[in-house]
Amino acid sequence: MAGVLKPIVGGNWRRRTITLALVLNFAGRSAVPATGPADQQASAETLLKRTMSPDFTPKDAPQAVWQERGKAYVTLEPSPGKDGAQDIVRYETETGTRTVLVAAAQLKAPISIDGYSISPDGRRVLIFTNAQRVWREKTRGDYWVLDLPGGALHKLGGNAPASSLMFARFSPDGSKVGYVRANNVYTEDVASGNIVQLTNDGSETIINGTSDWVSEEEFDIRDGFEWSPDSRHLAFWQFNVANVQLYTLIYDLDHPRGDVVTQVPYPQAGVYPQTLQYRYPEAGTQNSAVRVGIVNATGGEPVWVKTSGDPSNTYIPDISWVDSGHLVLQHLNRRQNSNEILVANAETGNARRVFLDEDRTWVESNKTIPWIAHGREFLFLSERDGWRHLYRVAPDTGAARLVTHGDYDVVSLEDVSPDEQWVYFIASPENPTQRYLYRTRLDGSGGMERLTTEHSGDHSYDISPDGQWAFHTYSSFDTPPVSEVVHLPDHRVVRTLADNRALADRVKPLTNGPTEFTKVNVAEGLTVDAWVIKPPHFDPTRKYPLIVYVYSEPAGQTTKDRWGLIFGRVLANAGYVVASFDNQGTPAPRGREWRKMVYGNIGPLSSEQQAKALQSMEKSRSYIDPKRVGVWGWSGGGTETLNLMFRYPGLYSVGVAVASVPDQRLYDSIYQERYMGLPQENPKAYEQSSAINFVDGLRGHLMIIHGSGDDNVHFQGFELLVNKLIASGKRFDMRVYPGRTHGISEGEGTKFDVYRHILEYFEEHLPAG
Repeated sequence: MAGVLKPIVGGNWRRRTITLALVLNFAGRSAVPATGPADQQASAETLLKRTMSPDFTPKDAPQAVWQERGKAYVTLEPSPGKDGAQDIVRYETETGTRTVLVAAAQLKAPISIDGYSISPDGRRVLIFTNAQRVWREKTRGDYWVLDLPGGALHKLGGNAPASSLMFARFSPDGSKVGYVRANNVYTEDVASGNIVQLTNDGSETIINGTSDWVSEEEFDIRDGFEWSPDSRHLAFWQFNVANVQLYTLIYDLDHPRGDVVTQVPYPQAGVYPQTLQYRYPEAGTQNSAVRVGIVNATGGEPVWVKTSGDPSNTYIPDISWVDSGHLVLQHLNRRQNSNEILVANAETGNARRVFLDEDRTWVESNKTIPWIAHGREFLFLSERDGWRHLYRVAPDTGAARLVTHGDYDVVSLEDVSPDEQWVYFIASPENPTQRYLYRTRLDGSGGMERLTTEHSGDHSYDISPDGQWAFHTYSSFDTPPVSEVVHLPDHRVVRTLADNRALADRVKPLTNGPTEFTKVNVAEGLTVDAWVIKPPHFDPTRKYPLIVYVYSEPAGQTTKDRWGLIFGRVLANAGYVVASFDNQGTPAPRGREWRKMVYGNIGPLSSEQQAKALQSMEKSRSYIDPKRVGVWGWSGGGTETLNLMFRYPGLYSVGVAVASVPDQRLYDSIYQERYMGLPQENPKAYEQSSAINFVDGLRGHLMIIHGSGDDNVHFQGFELLVNKLIASGKRFDMRVYPGRTHGISEGEGTKFDVYRHILEYFEEHLPAG
């Protein structure tokens, strides 16, 4: 998905689909006046189509990578006179002096650059091309090494099939490249081309150096190996999926995960379904057995890290090197409420616990564990005092002392200054809808200092290794992204890399002024964040239908003050007031209790607070017509749409649920059990949290939408819901997209068709005016 909405810690594709629904990354030219219902529908569809034109896609920041600890950076730029070709260009960070590092002509072949990296000594460039999609991302392809001084170009992998290598990466000394092929780990000597296969048991059920489906989905494990700092060893994940049940996707038109078929050419005859089987653990079922191996880069038998417990009932969400002799692992139990930090000896595999993070609900793994004080301490984010704070941990004793203090959450750890005097982090103590860069003393003394000096909204940073520079991208709900290079800590802008001012101008006519951010009461002493978009020419004395955009689960926050909701603007331009609320349990930086309140109670709590937020807004805003309220969402938001339509039929009259999970037992083990426990242990919680058990409450108009090739939120849930609705005698509408995945975007015209039907459904059953 483009434009990921990040949780505070961690990531998730199913829940990140919020961004396809929310952030289509386009904008409209102007509002189109309407004179009547038919004209208004025509103009709304015309506007929707315009917003999907490539001309309205925001310009992304260049794919820039720091070099020489921040003295320079490199990026891709179009090559003059060569259509589609790209040069790799180097810029001096301070002066902006530009040098072409690799011209497209140097490649001596029509190589398109899908990714690249530069060796630590700056002498070689590793180029990724012919990239092929593996589940979520294009991670399999061909790799070439270009020698900069001599110009020699060498393809890695020997006689490996085309597009079969994954995650190629230089060793720290630049002498070798490690990569994965066919579930085995390899190294290749850059100078000689000698290839060493480090693992030999890779198969359909033994996965080395990358991830099984569910750990990629929920822990973002893709690149599943790590070079040791001295380049002598590689540590890698191994997943044994033999006992995980197979899930079968059926493609009736003979093209599994391929092109969308719109016709069968003549004289071909005999079109039969194909199937795709893969290992998918639903909640409460058998998981993969996971372990970590350490192997010499020149070959030999792996040393396996010794961890406690059943490897099929534990998780290892992260590994990294402490030094060349020791590896650090995060080791979660199946319920994910206990995270052991283990340090393992690379020679023996013996591991000892150096820290334990626990919670009665769940804990989040850390994305990185920086080591400081010459390896005598490490930094760790934990919610143990009620807020997500940064701690210094002494591995010898496990003692943890606070670095950050106060009633606020550290959203993410960004960097530690080279002199280890300062730590940089993202937070927003005053406004949970926004994100800013702060720093504080690493020894825990003194207060926090905000470094983001301008532009309210959402800010992200990629800080250079020397800590003096950063790639900075910011946006707000009404301001498209701007990317720039800034100097730290003064935040001085040295150059702009991309801005979208023209796009901002095109969007302004779609709504009535800036989006309003507000807070809404849902209980005594409890407010939730919300935003409201009003239609053009808004008249507060009139009554308007309201459409609520929902997500409501622990992996997505809809009320962030960042660029994105273009479809919401299209709805507003069609005459609707559009709003969104974030209930407790969403990942807003509002403290542990806010986020963990939802444990074992996802559906009931979220829908109750969404309904109360709606009622509170209706009471305070007389222009909202309480008899004309619609709701829609995608993925977790589709599930919440079902909950609201079934549980609160008196409040919501029209709903559109896209790619929903009607029965919580049908989603994957890691995500669902993290927030609900195991179904065998908490059957009542699963029953009460599953929307399908409340279909008898449906009274309004409901449309459900799904892609039949969804490998993430399976089509079986859609089918189960259809059967239940029919058996309950309920009228509903449905739309199926053959072979499409969770984002329902494959095939020409698909994306427009999805949003056109959502728009038309509201216009038919919840007319504006």
